[in-house]
Amino acid sequence: MRQIPLAIGPAPLRTFDSFVVAGNAAALSHLRAVSMQSGAPVYLWGTSGSGKTHLLRALTHAAQVRGERVGWFDGSMVAPWPFDEGWSLIVLDGCEAFDEAQQQSAFALFIDAALHGTQVAASGGLPPVDLPLREDLRTRLGWGHVFALEPLGEFDARAVLRGEADRRGIVLSDDVMSFLLTRFSRDLKHLMALLDRLDAFALAEHRAVTVPLLKKLFEEEGAYL
Repeated sequence: MRQIPLAIGPAPLRTFDSFVVAGNAAALSHLRAVSMQSGAPVYLWGTSGSGKTHLLRALTHAAQVRGERVGWFDGSMVAPWPFDEGWSLIVLDGCEAFDEAQQQSAFALFIDAALHGTQVAASGGLPPVDLPLREDLRTRLGWGHVFALEPLGEFDARAVLRGEADRRGIVLSDDVMSFLLTRFSRDLKHLMALLDRLDAFALAEHRAVTVPLLKKLFEEEGAYL
């Protein structure tokens, strides 16, 4: 009978310093400046795992370190979303998933933010013009600064995977890294979820992480190799 491992530790704090810049230096530089002074809305778009939520979390963290309050909203949160005059920042994450009520709330938040000088930062998987949203909300998402985030290349993906493995105390050989990066998506969300599963499986098996262990994991999950 396989031992059930302890719960995996907390996720690392998402900050500007922990963001792997790659081809996204302009977006990072702009958000660092936004964290010091409010201005026009910011919208980040890109494929899943390109770092959109990481950067929004980093922006939120920077505001909270300064003692400010932030309103965070995403598709998992039931609308309506009331506005709080005490917020210095409103974050709208994953806008393409907003339903009709959430779109109404997001639009209302934009209006209140403009009246009170509150910074707005948002993200989505598509450029504003292509979002499946009401026109007035699309217009506001695209009104300010828009940045398309580039996904990680293999070199940067290796660096992220290695860093997170080191943080967890997992030894990943070059063979294991190559196995993962040539067979699975390199987006950060997918890589971190994969590492979670691998960490738990290695603990349950009382074995080091090797290519044979990876194959066993994926065979038990019914994954295609």
